[in-house]
Amino acid sequence: MVLQVIDKVRKNTILGGEIISRALAAEGVDTVFGIIDGTYFGLLKTFEPNGIRLVTPRHEASALHMAGAYARSTGKLGVAIASNGPGVANALSGVAVENAEGNRVLLVTSSRRVGITYPDRGGAYQYFPQVEVTRPMTKWSVFVPSADRLAEILRQALRIAYTGRPGVVHVDVPESIMNAKLEANPGWFRTPEQYRATTPLAAPADQVARAAALLREARRPVIHAGSGVGHALADVELDRVASLLRAPITTSWGGRCVVDERINEAVPMIYIDAVNTARTEADLVLVLGSRLGETDWWGKAPYWGTPDQQRVIQVDLDPEILGANRATELAIQADVKAFLGQLAVALERDPVPAARLPEREAQLKKLGKMKAERRRELDKHLGDNGVPMHPAHVPTIARRVFDDDAILVIDGGNTAIWANFYSEVRTPHTVLGTPKMGMLGAGVGQALGAKAAHPDRQVYCIIGDGAMGFHQQEVETAVRNGLPVIYIVLADRQWGMVKINQSFMLKPVKTLVMKALDPSETINTELGETRFDELARAMGAYGERVADPAGLEGALRRAIASGLPSVVHVDVDRKKHLWAPNLKTFKDMHAEPEGK
Repeated sequence: MVLQVIDKVRKNTILGGEIISRALAAEGVDTVFGIIDGTYFGLLKTFEPNGIRLVTPRHEASALHMAGAYARSTGKLGVAIASNGPGVANALSGVAVENAEGNRVLLVTSSRRVGITYPDRGGAYQYFPQVEVTRPMTKWSVFVPSADRLAEILRQALRIAYTGRPGVVHVDVPESIMNAKLEANPGWFRTPEQYRATTPLAAPADQVARAAALLREARRPVIHAGSGVGHALADVELDRVASLLRAPITTSWGGRCVVDERINEAVPMIYIDAVNTARTEADLVLVLGSRLGETDWWGKAPYWGTPDQQRVIQVDLDPEILGANRATELAIQADVKAFLGQLAVALERDPVPAARLPEREAQLKKLGKMKAERRRELDKHLGDNGVPMHPAHVPTIARRVFDDDAILVIDGGNTAIWANFYSEVRTPHTVLGTPKMGMLGAGVGQALGAKAAHPDRQVYCIIGDGAMGFHQQEVETAVRNGLPVIYIVLADRQWGMVKINQSFMLKPVKTLVMKALDPSETINTELGETRFDELARAMGAYGERVADPAGLEGALRRAIASGLPSVVHVDVDRKKHLWAPNLKTFKDMHAEPEGK
């Protein structure tokens, strides 16, 4: 009888961390990213019984980038963990970036035991006010004061994570709660539909009808797709509506990967003149999941039509974004996937009048010609077969080697520009990066998170040598966790984007004539050589170095065939690498447009 009572007590006793693990499992989380630590052992121990694997990087910032990429590429919740004090401090850059990029990430951290922190008693080891520090850079950050409130607070965090624009939510749990043995309360454990809305928010029927009417009446409508289309995984619906409208699609930087760029309606962001033409000549713009931020010129002329000549329909899950940077004719709070599905039905039932189609077709033809002309101009660089190679060869050859559904991660300054201008999106949701923050080094972890999410797909990262230096240790993470990502490192041994800008500020005429200044003429823009191929081999990965464009395809195919995480060190021409396409456009984006 005594043994039965003891056994019953044991069955009702759980570690505090299991409250979190069960909640994550209920949300469909199968992977968590973070470094192990005794302060949350009560959490780590309960992962496996709840069907959750832990992928451990070498730096907590990488854990956030891994979780962000996992979330962005799946539409699910990304989860990262960090231990109190230095672990959380290391994670901060990742928190800032993933929240700015709008990736749905839950960060669970440990803190010191209840009673000596919040506020600090004075002299507590590995303590700082983690919640106060992360609060300004997250959607929500909260400290759990007692074990009986952990489940309740976690549910609130998950509600916030799935409400409005995605971002990072942070729950800070004392180690004395995380590792405590608690008597389980059945009320702690609920399914998602019991504490948050799980059906995407549809648009009111009258607003869908009004939007459809405006789009039918327009002469030259344009669809502008932001990162919200990517978060909603609404590429099929976007393609369907664009086809029904015969309307061009432009995207924000964060939304580039939401459309197959080979379709007639796609006007990729790299074709600047065609993009500007589409936007300025449109009499109606359908803005989907975009804030019309700085890299969209705030929606202002001369890069867009003036408000008196161009009307705007804006659709977003976050009501605070609606009409924020550009006045709207119609503001619709809805999930863009749900809205596009509704809109497609309305347009199929009552199509665009035949009289409107010729002008729209002519506009698509005009934009197609502009795209083709710019492509031919860009591709002239591919005739340069010098050694070290011209950087344009790297993304071009990679596009030829890797599958159409391979996930490309882009990281770096000038490297990111070359990679964008010479890569074509053929499968939606296959490009990752940090277009809103431009965070060097984030791509190393993002590639690992993408591979963890999609083990059956190829993942490669085109990255500059400066950016790779931030988190090069994660190659070992790839090896240890069996994540065969391929890093293609463009090595020019300089901070390229900084150097070209600095050169024009210091000696503009000489820079224009000579194309580069001597290293002694710029300020700390040079880097020493790192043999990234040797570094890879030292960590158990495949490594190869190439400088001749004729040898790059073979190097990439050997890396793939190895089945190992790989690093291909590519020596690129230092001078040519400085002159990335449309650098002036990039610089102009940081100046306020003169229009209204």
